[in-house]
Amino acid sequence: MAEAAPRLILEDTDSTNAEARRMAERGETGPLWIVARRQSAGRGRRGRAWSSETGNLAATLLTVVHRPPAEAAQLTFVAALAVADLLDAWAPPALVGIKWPNDVMLDGKKASGILLESGAHDSGGLWLAVGIGVNLAHAPTGTQRPATALADHLRADIAAPPSIERAADGLAEAFAVWMERWQMLGFQPVLDAWVARTPGLDGPCTARLGHETISGRAEGVEPDGALRLRLPSGELRRISAGDVFFGEAV
Repeated sequence: MAEAAPRLILEDTDSTNAEARRMAERGETGPLWIVARRQSAGRGRRGRAWSSETGNLAATLLTVVHRPPAEAAQLTFVAALAVADLLDAWAPPALVGIKWPNDVMLDGKKASGILLESGAHDSGGLWLAVGIGVNLAHAPTGTQRPATALADHLRADIAAPPSIERAADGLAEAFAVWMERWQMLGFQPVLDAWVARTPGLDGPCTARLGHETISGRAEGVEPDGALRLRLPSGELRRISAGDVFFGEAV
């Protein structure tokens, strides 16, 4: 059975990803989960702030891999599956889904965000900080897209969301399972499981890509997880990163 990495719980930090970076630059290799009860400067994708209210999970896996950056980036899919497995244990699984590339949803609203950062490690490998935020008890307001928290979608036989410690343990255990599959079997089994949880991959789609917004029809994903978007002109665009909206025009 895959063994979960140990965890370090901090009472307060600026960002668990920033803490992972500092530790990596001091020579730490992990694997180690860094968990914070409070974050003062949590970050999301594209430099956005990530709200880190008390009672929510803020965790980063620090690890070192000896793989090209493009392969290391596949761990964002591993992370999304691990979060989905965590939520399955507390909410009705039918409500749990993933939105490309790695937002984990509850009843169509964002419940989790994932941010992977990396750099060269003195050991010769690549250090990775796999940052994961999960809204356990509270959902932020004023977000670009509707957000929600696990507390609002608990199964009928569960009275309260898990503590930060219990959620961190569940996340670490699920991540270890998917990480082992990725290491032993490659990316395809991970991608297949991810696709099974990700609606909207074959339908209307709009993508915001920096200074460009394009609309068309999603046609599934490439073997590396990039989104295939067919434009009205017939051109096929390969989307590796961006804000994507399925089933609607933006």
